[in-house]
Amino acid sequence: MEMVQFEKWDTYLVHEHELIERAMAVLNQNLEGLESGKYDPTQITRALDFLLEFGDKVHNKKEEDHLFPLMQEHGIPVEGGPLGVMLMEHEAERELLGRMMLEVPRLADLGAAELAKFKQEGMEYLRIRADHIWKENDVLYNMGRQIIPPEAAAGLIVSFNAIDLASYGEKAKANFLKMVEEMESTGGIRTRLVENLNTEQLHGILEALPFEVTFVDAEDTVAYFNKLDKPKVFARTRSVVGRKVQKCHPKKSVDTVEQIVEGFKNKTHDKAEFWINMGDETIMIRYFPVYDDDGKYLGVCEVTQEVGWIRRLEGEQRLLDW
Repeated sequence: MEMVQFEKWDTYLVHEHELIERAMAVLNQNLEGLESGKYDPTQITRALDFLLEFGDKVHNKKEEDHLFPLMQEHGIPVEGGPLGVMLMEHEAERELLGRMMLEVPRLADLGAAELAKFKQEGMEYLRIRADHIWKENDVLYNMGRQIIPPEAAAGLIVSFNAIDLASYGEKAKANFLKMVEEMESTGGIRTRLVENLNTEQLHGILEALPFEVTFVDAEDTVAYFNKLDKPKVFARTRSVVGRKVQKCHPKKSVDTVEQIVEGFKNKTHDKAEFWINMGDETIMIRYFPVYDDDGKYLGVCEVTQEVGWIRRLEGEQRLLDW
């Protein structure tokens, strides 16, 4: 997907506003359908994610790190001036988006009052953002065009491209457009990152994990475990694959296992955790339900990890200390 390269900093930012507005339209449509149940939680999540990850962390960053300081350098005040207003609105936008992102996973369980509050915050975000875009397109950018000299304007383009490159790579602009087009689709498109991996890469990742993973499918049958032919906390061989999970545990724990699985299937539980001592080591065993994009139960993921070394950690070790 070939994207145009911008020659003017204001055209660059206005184009990004257009992408943001398309995501806003998707969010608005879903918010309008909340009470009637005519909304798509996946679309809402994608819209909020785009507005936060692109609209704030990419687009707003270009303004806050480069455009606004340059305008301040050439006489536009921050305190008591238009730049201060823009910064306050950026903060208000990100706070609203952050709160909404936390609520999306439980939208279906929200009561009428909570749902109304979610919609109210969404509409408030859309109002602030729409007004903000108008102020920038029609007022602030016009001020910038009048005071920013040509050489500094060219530097803005370089800085903006650097942010895109650092955030999403060489195909950033094409990726931004693709994100919006997928979010706008009414065909239920689900582009999952795992589709970027082949079997060898996925296998390599699972083998590299510093813990043991076992997957039991929706029929309660063991379908997979990693660390095959490698030392494991709980020894197991290929023969366990295809067996019912109830037959893989001692009789005294079968009832507990069945309760966990039943809780995952009916969605009354979202995890189960245990830890035991084995000699000088502490073993953490965690169970998580696995669902598809539509919430259909796919099975249980068991994660086993030696955590004694974690419990013994003291102080801190920063990334550059290793």
